[in-house]
Amino acid sequence: MINKYIKLAVVCSGLSLLGSCNDNYLDRVPETAINNENFFNTATDLELYINGLYNFSGIGIYQSDATTDNASTTGNTEIKTIMAGNASAATISGGWSWDQLRKINFFLQHMGKAKISESEKAHYEGLGRYFRARFYVEKVQRFSDVPWVDKALEVGDTDYLFAKRDPRATVVQKIMEDFEFAAQNVQPRIKSGTVNKWVVLQEYGRFALYEGTYRKYHNELELKTTATEFLNKAQALSDQQMREGGFSIYNTGKPNQDYGTLFFSENLENNKEIVLGRFYANNVLNADSWPGMFGNYEYYPLRDLVQAYLMKDGSFYAAQPGYEKNTFVKEFENRDPRLAQTYAYPGWQLIYSHTYAQGAGLYVQQLAKNFSGYHQIKGFQNTLSLEARNNLDIPLYRYAEVLLNFAEAKAELGQLTQADLDRSINLLRRRAGMPDMVVGVGIDPVMATRYSNVESNQRNLVLEIRRERRVELAFEGFRFNDLMRWNVGELLKNKREGIYFSGLGQHDMTGDGVPDIVLLASSSSIPAVKEKNSLGRELQYYRVGRFGQDVGVFLSDGNSGTVETIENTGIFESPKFYYRPIPQGEVLLNNNLKQLFGW
Repeated sequence: MINKYIKLAVVCSGLSLLGSCNDNYLDRVPETAINNENFFNTATDLELYINGLYNFSGIGIYQSDATTDNASTTGNTEIKTIMAGNASAATISGGWSWDQLRKINFFLQHMGKAKISESEKAHYEGLGRYFRARFYVEKVQRFSDVPWVDKALEVGDTDYLFAKRDPRATVVQKIMEDFEFAAQNVQPRIKSGTVNKWVVLQEYGRFALYEGTYRKYHNELELKTTATEFLNKAQALSDQQMREGGFSIYNTGKPNQDYGTLFFSENLENNKEIVLGRFYANNVLNADSWPGMFGNYEYYPLRDLVQAYLMKDGSFYAAQPGYEKNTFVKEFENRDPRLAQTYAYPGWQLIYSHTYAQGAGLYVQQLAKNFSGYHQIKGFQNTLSLEARNNLDIPLYRYAEVLLNFAEAKAELGQLTQADLDRSINLLRRRAGMPDMVVGVGIDPVMATRYSNVESNQRNLVLEIRRERRVELAFEGFRFNDLMRWNVGELLKNKREGIYFSGLGQHDMTGDGVPDIVLLASSSSIPAVKEKNSLGRELQYYRVGRFGQDVGVFLSDGNSGTVETIENTGIFESPKFYYRPIPQGEVLLNNNLKQLFGW
């Protein structure tokens, strides 16, 4: 802990030149009006400027699966607006911002005059090109074809200011060149919590996998023949990091704890699974201690993800007779231990009750209109200590993702061996006390239906690796892009379902055989004096019914079924909704910009 305080104090001292040090120091941007004569002269100058380009997430990653089949939200999101209908370039107006690119290109144009060694210059140029590649990855994922700009635009640069969209293939080639330069020149070991060679390699490999699978499964691009080169690059980059990076999966032999520990730890700096972390220290650099992912505060996890986890013996959950009507307690019995380290499980004890109406103690599902009844504990610091909550470290880039990227790329290529599985997927499974995956694994009919477009002679492995990826990376912000690159956006139309209830009456939610809640018909009234169960706890009462009725909870069949959170999820139009329009105002300013894919 002492090292953390010292490092953060040094960072804050340096960053005071750019602004005050606070929770959002990584999001601060540099002043591009810096006097070129008096800046970019030393390594310190370059480092300060690079620090201003950092724009990584914080605790928000734990809610970034919202509006996927993992989780949803009662708040507004862009994809919800699009799927609701009548979206246009006039109403979908985000994402066409180029300020960050100008700052990056400004740096790359001027950093060469620094009086430092050539290897140091290459390191800093690599960092600048890494951030440019990162910037353009987001643009390609959103718009596909975009103008490529590699200089800091000035007044009068009309050739750039009125540029056309460059083809995706051209822009992606430039992205790969920037990533490649960064991978070759950024130093492997620098300050904790900053971008180094391994961060570059991981993001480079992530994008190569994204682009390879996107080209493979999106025929509208007409780039399918080039998918293999990106998949080969993804597996090669991941393999390099696995062989040379010195990382390992955090595993102390406690399968019911080790996975979850990564997401509510106060000190991840020396954890060998963390490739890039956001490290906080109380009263030096405070984390956001508001655990908005727990409780009914817009965001909520879904039953669809619960059903994806395997049984403890490695068998498919969907192979269990009557699994569709399993109660909340039954759902958690004999399951992959990662489920109970991600979702609040029957018998879980709540300590920090500020976000939960029922207060601390034995956790009982809080039901409410438009919420699933499930609650998330991944990333939730369940403690009364404000200091501990302020200290919560965020594992932004985990080595686990590298292993998943490697396995998926090789399976898509049809080249995955048992030895490959043992050095990748099975390290994750062994941490959780799960049986190893084998190359001869069977096909789960549910997964086969969900991903019916898979093309690989190792289709069974592709399906199971997708499951493993979903489970291991749940609520870390990967799911939306995964659905997009696999061309399965129609899964966003699935009903947002919560807990299943067999009918009216009393229900045990904690697994002790004692009832905790009572479901009443819509025509009933909640009693003024509530009955207590045999443990002396007051029962919780809810009136249930269908959408449109004046009740507290909606159930799919009225008096029974799954908790319903939204009546209509809308439509998903393909390929149009895999992309976003250029904002209408920008097209009016530059008539060389043309909309694509029906926008």
